[in-house]
Amino acid sequence: MTHDPHTALLRAALDAAEHGWHVFPLRPGTKRPALHGEAACPRTGPCAEGHLKWEQRATTDPDRIRATWSHAPYNVGIATGPSGLVVVDLDEPKDKGSSDAPGGATTFRALCERAGHAVPTTYRTRTASGGTHLYFTAPPGIRLTNTAGTIAPLVDTRAWGGYVVAAGSTTPTGPYEALCGPVTAHLPAWLQSILKPAPKPAQAPSMAVAGQSRRYADVALNNETRNVASAQLGAREATLFRAARALGRFVAWGDLPRHVVEQALQEAGEAAGLSAAECRSTLRSALHWSITHNQRRRDAA
Repeated sequence: MTHDPHTALLRAALDAAEHGWHVFPLRPGTKRPALHGEAACPRTGPCAEGHLKWEQRATTDPDRIRATWSHAPYNVGIATGPSGLVVVDLDEPKDKGSSDAPGGATTFRALCERAGHAVPTTYRTRTASGGTHLYFTAPPGIRLTNTAGTIAPLVDTRAWGGYVVAAGSTTPTGPYEALCGPVTAHLPAWLQSILKPAPKPAQAPSMAVAGQSRRYADVALNNETRNVASAQLGAREATLFRAARALGRFVAWGDLPRHVVEQALQEAGEAAGLSAAECRSTLRSALHWSITHNQRRRDAA
């Protein structure tokens, strides 16, 4: 029997929708959305009251899916946010032949081991580049967004604002293939604690409240070091990571010296049972991200 790519892609889109995953078309053979951009929006149909982007137009309606995929053999995109998904993307090094750097699967496995857990068992797909997507059910009441390398090297996540290419899609690099049945596990609590955005203060410190801001920073430093030092087995590294991300903003704003934060959290992490090397590695990546992110926000203000 002849394989019909058009029918197979329609089936992939309908299968995803049956699991409650919101889909939208990607240009045939690519990972790029096939929907019109804002500049070319006709302001008709779904966009009659204003332009709708791919995340807003993604659907589980089988009639809409059949109508869309009747036009072309579109690849299938899954909008992770509306689908209630968090997808962990374990990428491969770009230049596999000349680099000894571990891939995303290796660094994620090491992260799980340091957190005291096995790699979670959940629905996963093989990507066209040879990487892996791990699908998780997003926690209720928390709006997680995309990350890029903040968990570990070559480990990204897709949530609100992101999408993944569904199994059954094909690019010139290769196909996207399901590696097991589509049963998604809940996002592990320890991983959620890393991904959950650090609490934001009501407003960025100004010159008028510099003294108050420093006092607030000192209180935050004491609270975070106490949390890290008392963290339980299985949550130690995640707690350290979150503390570093939370305190990094005070370093970026000039309220706390970086070496003071690093020393306090290093000692708290070791007191909790982490090795000195584990503490240094976690602190380096988490603080660097937080300082850079918060400095950009302040500069843009």
